[in-house]
Parts: sequence; structure tokens; C-alpha cells
Amino acid sequence: MREPFTLIKDRYLLIDSWTKKDSNLVAGFTTKNGGVSQKEYQTLNIGFHVDDRLVDVQANRRLLAEDLSFSLNCWVGAEQTHETYIQRIGRSDAGRGAIEYESSFKRTDGFYTSEKNILLTLCYADCVPLLFYAPKQGFIGATHAGWKGTVGEIAGKMIKAWQGEGISANEIFVVIGPSICSNCYMVDDKVIHRVQKLLEEYDEKPYNLISEGQYQLDLKHLNAIILEKSGVPKHQIDISTYCTSCHDDLFYSHRRDKGRTGRLMSFIGWKEE
Repeated sequence: MREPFTLIKDRYLLIDSWTKKDSNLVAGFTTKNGGVSQKEYQTLNIGFHVDDRLVDVQANRRLLAEDLSFSLNCWVGAEQTHETYIQRIGRSDAGRGAIEYESSFKRTDGFYTSEKNILLTLCYADCVPLLFYAPKQGFIGATHAGWKGTVGEIAGKMIKAWQGEGISANEIFVVIGPSICSNCYMVDDKVIHRVQKLLEEYDEKPYNLISEGQYQLDLKHLNAIILEKSGVPKHQIDISTYCTSCHDDLFYSHRRDKGRTGRLMSFIGWKEE
């Protein structure tokens, strides 16, 4: 499996196959390095909602904005709640949630847009980043999928939303980003029952029984199955090999760090030509 992300600087990785084809597209994922945050948030914490200093989070975002040549006035952010609501973004939304949490979109875990000069951003610390791209129609999108969002089929809801915009599922490309791997992610019967219900018609099972009532769950693989189920061709789905828990030199991890940690960010946007 080819890794879709390439480390560009200490601060971020890019989806090089997309950005090489379209020089105006910026799409990638941050690391935890190259920022100014202190203590458990060392150093590039992007999340406003953890107990980090606001001035440090703002400084980190300014550093990334400079790296990407994408002004904070063009960023859009969300108050993520592990649900499945997806917001279509217009030009008037630019700047919401960029430099403070209060103006971010409430109870939102996904964005999409056809507008230029908008950077869609979402935060993570083990959950699955999904980045969507329909080059012919000029649409981009992103979702945040923890286990609740995954079994709620937020990935499939994005595909349905784009079908409503006249885009066929077979015209959509998806990259599944760095997130916790199955070796590091244990869940109980409650979660697996939801997964089993979702995959009743599928022989493929992205989980393994480890002990009584304890399972290893591959959230990346589960999201890939949901995307295929929604009509996205398998060869148009790329999955990152990076694990946020295993690769502690690059990423924060909520599970590994026992909840006291920073947040990473997925980003995707088109610059004005």
C-alpha cells in the first residue's frame, strides 16, 4: 500500500498525488511539531477546545497559515461533537472558527465546498480524517470520523450530499488520513454490535476478538468499506499507513496520552488562480 501523505516540513504532510496534479489545491494533515505550545501540548497544538493557552494556539495557526500560504481569514472550523452533520460552506463563511472557538460551526463534523480561497479544517487526536475530492466538478470536502461518526456513516453521508449536487460516486476520490490503528484501538461489545449491524451483508470484518468483550477495531478499514458501499471505487480510496498512537514522534494521540494532549488538523482548500 502506497502512503498517500508526504512529510513536507516538520509541521505538516501533504497528499502529494492530489497537489501535484492541481497546484492550486492544498490538502494534508498537521503533525505535533514546530509550534510554540508547552507541556503536554508540545508543540503544534491546533485545537482551541483543550486546556492550552489561546495565544499559543493562535500562534500555531498563524505559523501553519504562513507555511500553506493560506490566510486565516479563509479558514473554516467546527465545534466537533462526534456526530454526522455536514455543512456546505460558502464564501461568507470564511474565517469562522479560525482564530477562536466561539465562531466555529456548532455540532458539525464535516464540511464541503465548491468555492475557491476557503480552507476546510477539522481537528483530531486518533479519530479518522476523511478528505474528499471531485476534480471534474470542483468540489472538496472533509469529515471527522470517530467510532460514533463512522458507524453513523458520515462517510456515506458526504457521498450522498455530493450526489445531490450532481456528482456520481464513481467520480469521487477519497484519502483516509493518519488515525489510530487496530493494534492500538480496543473497543467493547457495544461498539462491535453497531459495526456488525452496519456490515450484515459483508463478509469483510474490520475487527478481531482479543478477549471476552474486547476487540481490535480498524476504523480506517471500516470507513473504506462504507465508502465502497456508497459507490466509491476501491482504487479511488487511499489509506494512510500512519498511526497517531504508534508514531509518537509525529502525532498527538488521545488514547496513548490518556486524554491530556493536543489536536492535529486536516486541511483542504483551493487557492484563487
